[in-house]
Formats: sequence, C-alpha cells, structure tokens
Amino acid sequence: MTSRIPRDSRLRLVRPRTLAAAPRAMTQRPARRPAPHPPEGTPAPAELARMARAVLAGAARVARWADTTLSPGRDRDGAASGSPASDRTPDGSPADDRSEGKGALSDAIAQRAAESLALSPDQVRADWDVARLSGLVEVHGDTARPGWRLRAWNRDDSAVLRGWVAFFDAWSIAHPGPEGQEPSAVAEVVSAMPQVLSFLQLSAGPVPVPQLLDLLEQRVTELRTERCEIPYGPQPGPVESPASPAEDTPLAPLLDWALHALAAVGALTCADGQATLTPLGSWAVWVKLEQICVAAQSPAGNIEQGAEDMLRGCAQLRPNAARAEYRAWLAARPVGSAVTELLDAARGEDALLRGLAFEALRVVGAPAEPDVRSVADETPLRPYALLWLAVHDGHDPEDAHLVLTREEATWLWVDTAAAVADHGEAPLLVRHLESAVQPTVPALLDEVRAVGHPRTVQVLVALAAAHPDPALAKAVRRAAFQVHTGGN
Repeated sequence: MTSRIPRDSRLRLVRPRTLAAAPRAMTQRPARRPAPHPPEGTPAPAELARMARAVLAGAARVARWADTTLSPGRDRDGAASGSPASDRTPDGSPADDRSEGKGALSDAIAQRAAESLALSPDQVRADWDVARLSGLVEVHGDTARPGWRLRAWNRDDSAVLRGWVAFFDAWSIAHPGPEGQEPSAVAEVVSAMPQVLSFLQLSAGPVPVPQLLDLLEQRVTELRTERCEIPYGPQPGPVESPASPAEDTPLAPLLDWALHALAAVGALTCADGQATLTPLGSWAVWVKLEQICVAAQSPAGNIEQGAEDMLRGCAQLRPNAARAEYRAWLAARPVGSAVTELLDAARGEDALLRGLAFEALRVVGAPAEPDVRSVADETPLRPYALLWLAVHDGHDPEDAHLVLTREEATWLWVDTAAAVADHGEAPLLVRHLESAVQPTVPALLDEVRAVGHPRTVQVLVALAAAHPDPALAKAVRRAAFQVHTGGN
C-alpha cells in the first residue's frame, strides 16, 4: 500500500503580494464625491508653486550644492555627516564624528558650502535643515541623498507644493519653542495652532492678535480638560488636581513665537498687531480642512479613531479607498505621533493590521523612513519594513520582495496566511499557498516549521481544513502536529 502523501507537489510560482494589495470585497460602492475647488481668490497651482519655490530657494540651493559637490565619484574626500554614500569628512575624520545628530552637516562641510555659496555657515546649516524637512534631501541612516522632489523641482509643481506643505507641517521643528518656556505649554500651543490657523483661513483676512490669543486660550483649556482624569469610585474628600507648571505659563509669548515661526515658513504675515494667512498658507489649511471633511463623510468615518480602529475600518475597503482614508486620518494629526501609532498597531497580534499599517505608512512617505528603518530589527516587523524601505528607495514594487531572504519571505508568508485565516475565506487561504517561494509542498512545510512563527500551528491547521486535496491536507496536519509537539 503506497502513501497518498504527495512527494513532489509542485507549487505554481507567482509574485508574492501583500494581503493589503488584494482587492477588497465591498457590499456597496460609495458615491463619488465631486472634486472640491479651492476658495475663490486662491491662486492657480503654478502661482502657488512659484511662491513655494521662493520660500524654499535657499534650501534648494544648498541641496543642489551637496548633490553636485558631494555625490559619490565627484568628491571622494568631501562629505557631510548626511552626505550621499560617503563615510569621511574633508579633514579625514569619520562622518559619524558629529554633534548634531544624523543628517546634520559637519563643521568642515558647512564651512566649505558657505564659501562656495557666499553664505555664513549658520545660514548653510539652516537651509540644510529646511531641505531635510521639505524632502529636498532624504536622510537614510547615516547618509543623505537628493530627494525625488529636488529632481522634480523645476518641472513638477505638485512636488514643489508637497515639499512646502511638509515644511509647513514641521514649523515647530524648524523654529523650536523659546528657551525657558515650559515644554508642556509649548506642546499645548503646537496642538492648538491648527484651530487658530483654521480660524484665520475661514476669516479670509487680517485678524487681531488679541482675538487669536482668546481663541488659543480657549483651545488650550479644552485640551487640558480632555486629558483631566478623575479617580473612579467614592473619594474621601474633594479631589483636587495639582496645577501643572504649564497652567501658570502665559500664552501670549508662545502665540507670538508660533505666529512668527509660521511667518518664517511662509504661511502667514504678522504686522500691526494683526495676522493674515498668505495665499500659500490659506491654500494649505484649506487642503487639510478638506481632507478632514472627506474623512468625516467617508463610509468608515475613521478620522477620530486610533490607528488600530482606523485600520480595522479600512480592512474592507479597496486599496484606493483605503489610501484616501489613510490620507485623511494622517492629515488630522502630527506626522510623528501618527507614525508611532501605526507602528504600535503593527506590533499587535493581528497580522492583517500589520500589513495595513505599512500600507498606511506608504502614504506617509519619507517622514516615516527613520522610524520604519528603526523597526527593521524587530522580527515580526522586519519583512514589512524591508519591503517598505525597498519601495521607498526606488525598487519596483513588483520586485521589492527580492530584498527578503528566504527565511524572511517564509515568515511573511506565514504572517499573511495568519491574516487570511483570521479574516479571509478558505479559498483565499488555498490560493495563498501558490504564493510561497518554495517549489514544493514538503519544502514549504520544512521551512515553515523552521522559521518559528508563533502562528505556525494555527495557520497549518486552517490550511489543512481548507484544502480540497485529502493527501495534501493530511501532510499539512502532520506538519502542524509536529510543530505543536516539537517533533520532527
């Protein structure tokens, strides 16, 4: 009697796809919302881009100088600590010998650029920082390289505008809070400024600073009330929460700092005791308000949800609809905290959310790169992070999987299978078998057992139950039992 277990069951090799790339089933397609038009009087995109180029002219000049002077093959000795593919500065010291963190210019290079561009070293450093914040320069680990926006600077108005919006979003980083101020008070003002900017945008004209101060104080009070926690259950006496140092901090100096910082990035003007949004600032605030309105009118309505609930709400949407949800959700919160939330959701037990979190991070783009790179050493996130970085670095999405080792690809296969088992249907799990990199079922089972994924047993049991071939199902069940018992 011969065994019915197939000894060389060939798997059809196909390009592996993340679960999030598969079409989502939708019971009802939402009606298309007509494309919104900016407020009357908003300049044309070409004119807005001209304004943005003027604001970022210094940053573009320094970025071009670095690209021309410091690119590999042009200057083997010259390097910034964030310069492309070089590991030493002109004086021969390692590029890592710097005091300003990753991506900062070394003293020697700042001086060299200042002499070439007829600027002071401090101005060179400031322009370099603006180039990093606007995506004209992209920092990758210990090196930097020209961003795609720099390549498209003269021909793509949309790239220029996106670069300026990135700079606008980072206004509090480009111009840090005044020294000596309570950090928590500064953070409260930064959190409240979107409402101040929205009021300026809706006012469509100059607004007295005292009126903005009243609005800021109201919003900061709301923020403090929202996070106030009262102990649950009966209390022996009146509960008095101690006043925080931030509550004693006058907000007028911080509003003055915020308005001048926003003026420095080109978002508004402040003179004669009044503040007015520039055309660029008005357009940017309108875009963000419009994104929030889109989220509020979306089928899932995810804008006020945390990252995990937002991703669950997007799980049944088609890729384009999900990306629109991601954009609106990201527009409603600071990029840094949004990236942290998404990565925390990716660390959870739900493999589906892991894949969706990295799809949302693709929408974030370059600002998420340092955080994604930092999690590449975490085993559950490593395959996703490597794929994200490969696409971000310019690989064809269809070929990005080639950056994974065989073990990493197998881990990703099991993780995706776990997502299918938890949220998909049996036929989809069977089809997922075809995406394995191993050419035969026995080879796949051997490597799945060796990779040590915590969901291996559940995945194999689900696959055995779903597969219509009794012999293959028996082999998969046997593998699941061996993993469960630790046998061979």
